[in-house]
Amino acid sequence: QVQLVESGGGLVQTGGSLRLSCAASGSISYINAMGWYRQAPGKQREMVAHISSGGATKYADSVKGRFTISRDNAKNAVYLQMTTLKPGDTAVYYCNANIVPLLLDYGVDYWGKGTLVTVSS
Repeated sequence: QVQLVESGGGLVQTGGSLRLSCAASGSISYINAMGWYRQAPGKQREMVAHISSGGATKYADSVKGRFTISRDNAKNAVYLQMTTLKPGDTAVYYCNANIVPLLLDYGVDYWGKGTLVTVSS
């Protein structure tokens, strides 16, 4: 069984920084793309940042220049460094990964349970 566990959320003031971490564990053969999504109250879940298995990155326009996604393949982990945070960044942040489990030959999308980021004004 594969699990994604996020950590690093919390309360921060406007202009502050936070670093989110997400580690995948379980019966993993290979991890394809990984990413971070967020869902603010009353809004749909949206993609924040995405990183391919080769390290290519993509960001939502709203976070470009402020957030940086990275991954450590040896640790099956993905990170999101968030700087210059704004109240509009307040949301539950979810880790997502397309993982090929052992005994399968195709990728499956997995989600973490989410970590809350609150940016106070």
